[in-house]
Amino acid sequence: MKGKTIALANQKGGVGKTTTTINLSAALARLGKRVLVVDSDPQGNASSGLGVNSPNMGKHLYHCYMDKDQVAKSIRSVAGYKTLDILPTHVDLIGVEVELMMAERRERYLSMMLEPLLDSYEFIIIDCPPSLGLLTLNALTAADSVIIPLQCEYFALEGLSQLIRTIRLVKNSYNNSLYIEGLVLTMYDRRNRLTYQVAKEVKQHFKEKVYSTVIPRNVRLSECPSHGMSVIDYDKRSSGAISYMNLGREFIKKQVKE
Repeated sequence: MKGKTIALANQKGGVGKTTTTINLSAALARLGKRVLVVDSDPQGNASSGLGVNSPNMGKHLYHCYMDKDQVAKSIRSVAGYKTLDILPTHVDLIGVEVELMMAERRERYLSMMLEPLLDSYEFIIIDCPPSLGLLTLNALTAADSVIIPLQCEYFALEGLSQLIRTIRLVKNSYNNSLYIEGLVLTMYDRRNRLTYQVAKEVKQHFKEKVYSTVIPRNVRLSECPSHGMSVIDYDKRSSGAISYMNLGREFIKKQVKE
């Protein structure tokens, strides 16, 4: 059975998108799934957050866009895991938007890159940049589904309608099987009344698409990227680690129902 590709997207920055990419992927690997993280954000935070930094990176996603035969040489295993790999990135990836501007089928480069890997992984998780440019278009064209992290704050729904429109456009034009896997509520603060209002509004709009598991505000979640570790490895007893493990279980359970 071929693996499933999931894009984590939200053009609004600071919503916990990369944090969710890193920690959901780590949770799925700890639950015995074979997972590949594709860092498609030129900031490279998913790469550094899983211990792959620029000086020791070697080949990365930019090289794969220029020559898809570089993919196998670019994948790195994540320290401490047998079933978690990463296709890292570098700030050079910004150049892809310019270099592919006039290319034919420019939205399908990532899809063509990942196709040969679908037999090797159960889940390929793509961390998208906080924009709706060519890199995000490639990710949505390559993906089977989209997970949208949404922070429980005042402007949470700002820009969400634009993202939904983009997903619909990609579905109609390039990838007719694309669908929204689910929405993850992040930065959840039980002491804050606004958190409940945002959560209620999101659930009214998206109903069962919203994951029951919420991701709390947690100091450990902020600390672990600087150590190049997921929160599950940094402090498995923290509320952040427990929440992401629960999200991983809920995610797997939903796959069984499909």
